[in-house]
Amino acid sequence: MPIYTKTGDRGETGLLGGKRVPKSHPQIMALGSLDELNAFIGLVKTKIKNNDDKEFLALIQHDLYLIMSFLSDSPISLTPLTKKVKEFEQKIDFIEKKLPKLKGFIVPGGNEISAWFHVLRVICRKAEREVVKNVASSKLSKIIQYLNRLSDLFFVLARKYHV
Repeated sequence: MPIYTKTGDRGETGLLGGKRVPKSHPQIMALGSLDELNAFIGLVKTKIKNNDDKEFLALIQHDLYLIMSFLSDSPISLTPLTKKVKEFEQKIDFIEKKLPKLKGFIVPGGNEISAWFHVLRVICRKAEREVVKNVASSKLSKIIQYLNRLSDLFFVLARKYHV
């Protein structure tokens, strides 16, 4: 099967179940932002050496596929996200205990890996805004909470890798 299907040549794309929508449809904009975040997480995984952090990022990528499936109209449960938010909070607390107390704003940079985590943070915030703006669902709160805490985690990881 070739990679090209030509079904998008008229500016439309398909959702699960066969529904066709314009590529500029709000639902597709939200999905695109999450896909962008997922791709950048993959990039950051190639830059870091800490295997625990690499594995953790891989789990986040899996979560993002779950969220994208849900937003593509797949009838899946978002219940696992509640546990993930708690895990993020625990990881944030654990990392923050080892970091100096914040005394002001942080300018992104310092080194390449820290800067990449800041890029992840802002892309995650953008994806969160796109989801809030473009998706109507009663279960949206779990996704928003997940993305909100994930961006917090990326901020703390940027600080962790800022050496």
